[in-house]
Amino acid sequence: MALKLALVGLGKIARDQHLPAIEATPGARLAAIASRNAGLDGLPSYATIEDLLAAEPEIDAVTLCTPPEGRFGQAMAALGAGKHVMLEKPPGATLAEVEALRRAAEAAGLTVFATWHSREAAAVAPARRWLAEREVRSARIIWREDVRQWHPGQAWIWEPGGLGVFDPGINALSIATAILPGPLAAIRSALYFPANRATPIAAEVDMVMAGGIPVTMELDWRQTGPQSWDILVETDRGSLRLSKGGAELAIDGGAPVAEPDEEYRRLYARFVELIAAGRSDVDLSPLMLVADAFMIGRRHEVEAFHDAAEDRS
Repeated sequence: MALKLALVGLGKIARDQHLPAIEATPGARLAAIASRNAGLDGLPSYATIEDLLAAEPEIDAVTLCTPPEGRFGQAMAALGAGKHVMLEKPPGATLAEVEALRRAAEAAGLTVFATWHSREAAAVAPARRWLAEREVRSARIIWREDVRQWHPGQAWIWEPGGLGVFDPGINALSIATAILPGPLAAIRSALYFPANRATPIAAEVDMVMAGGIPVTMELDWRQTGPQSWDILVETDRGSLRLSKGGAELAIDGGAPVAEPDEEYRRLYARFVELIAAGRSDVDLSPLMLVADAFMIGRRHEVEAFHDAAEDRS
């Protein structure tokens, strides 16, 4: 019997990625929606997750696509109703609340899946295999994009808990922690806050691997023109470049190799497998690095940021 899923939050990422991925996943079907402002024809829709849980007791699992601030209460409500939970990245606004969800799920015998969709990009697994046979000498992360293009009108992302430029930057960290051999530790951080915002628009983070191997990260939301989502790794036997957010892989400057995008399909297939096996998957390493970057970060104030799309929303 197919897993009956409910989707909470029906914004751009839910429509672009989650809906087609659920439809393409064997063993799962979308059965209900909870969204304050939207619904889908042919499916029961509710304003809140509490309304959904009360009206749809046959739901097996819930995917939360809402902003991280406030998601903890939604996830706890789902677990309290006996539902498995899948969390869009970042899994929560704080480390403590995600750990609390993991423990609650364990106590109830339920699955909680903290997803990192960029780890499922086509070139990430080949990159991990290539690096496993080499000695890493250094790595550099360059993640620069235009916030007006990718997050128009999303005021929540500039509020405490919204992460600012680390919202896309955590995608880079999810890849780095998956492909580099050994844990990363942040040692220096510079954070650039617009004068009128509570989260940074740019950041520079220095990290190290075991043995003091340097890993640097540059994040910037002020990029115009071509966007940059690259990870460059130097090893004792050649260099690697992951580009387009992990979609393309090039070795020693050669032509990049690309495969079709199936990130979210892989996430839902994994969710189905975890539920069947009675297990959870909650890797907090990318969120830990973001938290540490904030904890040790030196604050720099830059010019105010204004978004015409936000003003219209």
